[in-house]
Amino acid sequence: MNISSIDKTIRTVLNSSYYKIPRFQRPYSWEREHIEDFWNDSIIESSGDYFIGSMVVYEITEDTYGVVDGQQRLTTITMLLGVLREAFKSIGEENLAKGTQGMIERKDLDDDLNYVLQTESSYPFFHENIQKFDDSDVSEIPIKKEEEYIKKGYDFLISLVNKEMASIDEKTTISKKEKQEQKVEALKNIRDKILNLKVIYIELGNEDDAYIIFETLNTRGKDLRVSDLVKNHLTKMLPKSNKSVDLSKDKWTDARTIIEGSNADLNMDSFLHHLWLSKYEFTTQKKLFKSLKQIVTKRNAKDFLNDILNETKIYRETLDTTYREWKKEEEELKNSLQALTIFRVKQQIPMLLSVMREYDRGGLKLKRVKDIINAIECFHFIFTAITSQRSSGGISFMYAFHARQLDQADQKDKTKSLDDLKKKLRDKLPSRDEFVANFLELNYSSVFTKEKALVKYILTKYDKYYSKQAQTGTAIHYDQMTIEHIFAEKDSSKYIDITNIGKIGNLLLMEEGLNGNLGNKPFIDKKKIYLQSNIYLDDEVKNATDWGEKDIIDRTEEIAIRLFDTVFKF
Repeated sequence: MNISSIDKTIRTVLNSSYYKIPRFQRPYSWEREHIEDFWNDSIIESSGDYFIGSMVVYEITEDTYGVVDGQQRLTTITMLLGVLREAFKSIGEENLAKGTQGMIERKDLDDDLNYVLQTESSYPFFHENIQKFDDSDVSEIPIKKEEEYIKKGYDFLISLVNKEMASIDEKTTISKKEKQEQKVEALKNIRDKILNLKVIYIELGNEDDAYIIFETLNTRGKDLRVSDLVKNHLTKMLPKSNKSVDLSKDKWTDARTIIEGSNADLNMDSFLHHLWLSKYEFTTQKKLFKSLKQIVTKRNAKDFLNDILNETKIYRETLDTTYREWKKEEEELKNSLQALTIFRVKQQIPMLLSVMREYDRGGLKLKRVKDIINAIECFHFIFTAITSQRSSGGISFMYAFHARQLDQADQKDKTKSLDDLKKKLRDKLPSRDEFVANFLELNYSSVFTKEKALVKYILTKYDKYYSKQAQTGTAIHYDQMTIEHIFAEKDSSKYIDITNIGKIGNLLLMEEGLNGNLGNKPFIDKKKIYLQSNIYLDDEVKNATDWGEKDIIDRTEEIAIRLFDTVFKF
């Protein structure tokens, strides 16, 4: 491996060569705090000549280099130069703006204009909105995840520079001409500090060396993620077959777009770990890349990348149910998947992925899929959402084992694998007494709002199970229903502690319009309205002549027992 190094200023770096972001690189990902640290270190607290670490490149052509380490800093510097260019233009200093643009864009040996930093992943957004001297020619550019980071970073840098300009405008003791001179000097000072930043410039002999170095390097502000390393490994295993076509990079980009395009809390690192656990031997996320390198070679890298692209769709549909158009007969399945997101539990995800994969390829019937995912939902409602049991890792290992078993089993053994998992889940359930005791702690009111989603979920499940309307198939729009407090929060007829007013035993689900009519009426008046409506009333409410603290606690316990023994029985 040939490596040479030399100290260089950013001015020399930008003037001497052109730089490409190679296909294995991760996207731009600096957030506000990283940019703020960079600004404070290199502009505010620096007297010039500030060292910002190493920059590692490899030769592509005689004047163009691929960036292995330093991409985030080089991109941020380019963004800041673009901000300074626009600031010079805004105060009428066209020549200084053009001079600054020379650090962003200059002519090559063929007299063609080229951007110094060249990137494919954020094209054309970065070129049109950051690097270009004139206004963009592209009116509507769809913004991808990476470009959101770039736009937010660029806007933040604009605010930092504008703050410097505003501090000069606020001076009342100097003339307009002096303000102009001070603005020019302030902008030139920022520009010169940026261009005088120093790096250790490390040049590698070839691209093969770059792949190896990339795996071992961390960049300023953001450590390499598992997904960065996996992408690097796959692009090394799958070189481009044509200069103009890079199918493997396109597939990776498509997969990342599917995952990161969701409003749910999804990311490529977790996806890769969950995918691995659903198919291969158990490992932690920290050790994932080491395991993956042993399995994914040139022989099977193409198939593995295809798997990634296919599985991202299933993964997102499973964890973000808005991504899929569900059939009417799949509604229960969709609801179970949504419930698991309410519980904020992730241990089961490899199993869900394996089950949904089998379902999509016809290996499992819908009835079987609904049954096992309902069992997982019921288990985590009791185990996680209510009793908050802690697992030492055995639950994760159990799910990963059965996910892998399901993926590899013959058709006749798939059912046995699912039955075995259900039995293990039942064996791990806490006692009914423990469930009831914890259930009594649930609370929802105008004061306690944290558990609203969980409380509404419980009331919906309870109503669906016992309501005659729901049992006869009558459409009930639970998403349009609201939570009614039987003893109203503002009912002053008697004293009831606010923590008891919020217990499940004091709550009902009902249509929003009906709830509005009830207001703060006393129980005896509310009950008449309840009985005239179509809402489900259990015997505790139906037979009550008054409503107080004991009634609330007794009904809460009864509901808990029914949920444990019947509604969530699997």
